[in-house]
Amino acid sequence: MSTLNNHKRKHDLVVLDMAGTTVADGGLVEQAFTAAAERLGEDPATMIDYVRATMGESKISVFRHLFGGDEGRAQEANLAFEAAYGDLVSGGRIAPVPGAAEAIAALKAQGRRVVLTTGFARVTQDAILDALGWQDLVELTLCPADAGGRGRPYPDMVLAAFLRTGAVDDVRQLVVAGDTSYDMLSGVRAGAGIVAGVLTGAHDETALREHGATHVLASVAGLPALIGESDA
Repeated sequence: MSTLNNHKRKHDLVVLDMAGTTVADGGLVEQAFTAAAERLGEDPATMIDYVRATMGESKISVFRHLFGGDEGRAQEANLAFEAAYGDLVSGGRIAPVPGAAEAIAALKAQGRRVVLTTGFARVTQDAILDALGWQDLVELTLCPADAGGRGRPYPDMVLAAFLRTGAVDDVRQLVVAGDTSYDMLSGVRAGAGIVAGVLTGAHDETALREHGATHVLASVAGLPALIGESDA
């Protein structure tokens, strides 16, 4: 066996979801979706099950499906959603998941690079970061537009983090953590060595494991210890 293959891999790049994983938004996604649907004269009750099932996916992709590929209608809905969510965020309706900021600090203290990702548009991601005072918490934040436009369950944002940071030289050294099935799928498809589901958001342990979680944690607060044990 080669020296390279004998070398213990270190999981030095950690890609974290935001809403539901590091950010507690108290169901604002559903509230913003309802507001957007009503603004367009649609009945949100006919669509909410799909919205819940696809938590973590790029919101424009969700609206494209809901409006049968009508791009104009989807874009209109997405703009209404982002505006509604931004209003809720600016109203002080979000907070860090307990222990999330401390977990990120611990990961960085361990010498790992941390990237925050979202299915929201950049303007909404920035509004969340501003509201939490997290503008300088990590060196890189990514939204679907930063990775060619495709959000989860595609692996593009995870791979963009891999390419942009240069923190590791093997995708198996990646760690992906999130609260949705689509977070798990994106991690698996990117080839991440650790794909950790957390129970602070949209989906339960069964759904997370069915979609590829290698580990399930009560919250992201347990991630530094998990990675440390994996690297020991």
